[in-house]
Amino acid sequence: MFSHVKDLQFEAKPDAPDAAFARRLQEVLGGKWGEMTVANQYLYQGWNCRLPGKYKDLLLDVGTEEVGHVEMIVTMISRLLDNAPLALSEAVADNPGGGAVYAASNPAHFIHGGGGALPVDASGVPWNGAYITASGNLLADFQLNATAEAQGRLQVARLFNMTDDPGVKQMLRFLLARDTMHQNMWLAAIEQLKEDGLEDMPVPDAFPDSEEFTAEFGYTYLGFSSGTDAAQGRWASGPAPDGKGEFRYDDNPRANAPEPVLPPGDPRLYGTNPGLAGGVVNTVKSKLT
Repeated sequence: MFSHVKDLQFEAKPDAPDAAFARRLQEVLGGKWGEMTVANQYLYQGWNCRLPGKYKDLLLDVGTEEVGHVEMIVTMISRLLDNAPLALSEAVADNPGGGAVYAASNPAHFIHGGGGALPVDASGVPWNGAYITASGNLLADFQLNATAEAQGRLQVARLFNMTDDPGVKQMLRFLLARDTMHQNMWLAAIEQLKEDGLEDMPVPDAFPDSEEFTAEFGYTYLGFSSGTDAAQGRWASGPAPDGKGEFRYDDNPRANAPEPVLPPGDPRLYGTNPGLAGGVVNTVKSKLT
C-alpha cells in the first residue's frame, strides 16, 4: 500500500523561469540514468525480492524515496516553464537575447505537456521500461544500483554547472547529497550480502564452475593491445577481488578453435550460399518447382 504526502522531500522552486534549462533537466527525470529509472528499478527489485526482511525493505524504501525525487524534478521543471514565451515575438519583446532561450526550449513542453514536465530525456526520447533491471540476484542488482547512482550523480553535477539559478542549485545540491548516500548504501549492501553468506563474487556464486576452465580462463587477462601497459594494472597480477584465484597476464592470446566453416543453408531461405553455384542452382530450382 502506498500513500502520498503532499509536502516535498526538499524545495523545488527556481528563482526565475528558464525553459531552456527545463529541457536539460529532463535528462535526470526521464533519461536512462534518471529518477524514473532508479525509482522503478528499486521498486521492481523490491517487489520481486523473495527474501523478506532488511534487503526487501531497503529496496522498497529507496524506490519510494526516488518516486519523491521524480515529483521534485517534475515540480521544478513545471516552475521553470512558468511564464515562458510561447512565440518568438514574446521572447524578444523585452530581451533581444530571448530568442536564443526560446530556440533552446522544448516545444513539446507546451504542445504535449501544457507547460509541464514530460516522461522523456533532454533529447525528447521517451522514457523506456527497458532501462530498468530486476534480475532476482541481489548482488548483481546492487552492483548495478551503485552504478546507476554514480551515473545519476555525475549528470546532476554536470547540470549544476549549467545554471546560475540559486533555487535550482539548492535542489541539485540536495540530490547530490542523496546520491552520495545511495552510492555508499549500495556498496555497504554488497558487503552485507557477502557477510551474511547470501551471495559472493563472481555472480552467480552458486553456479558450479568447471575447475579446468576456471584455472585456464577464469583469472587470465588477455592483452590484445600493442605494448604491455595493461600489465601494470591491478587486474593483471596478484589476488583477484573474489579471493578465489590469482590474476595472470597473457600478452600472446591464442585461438582455441579453428576457423568455423558453416554447412550450406536451407535453400528455401534464399541466403547467398557458395555451395549453390552454376548447375547446382538450377538443380535446386527444379526441385523447388
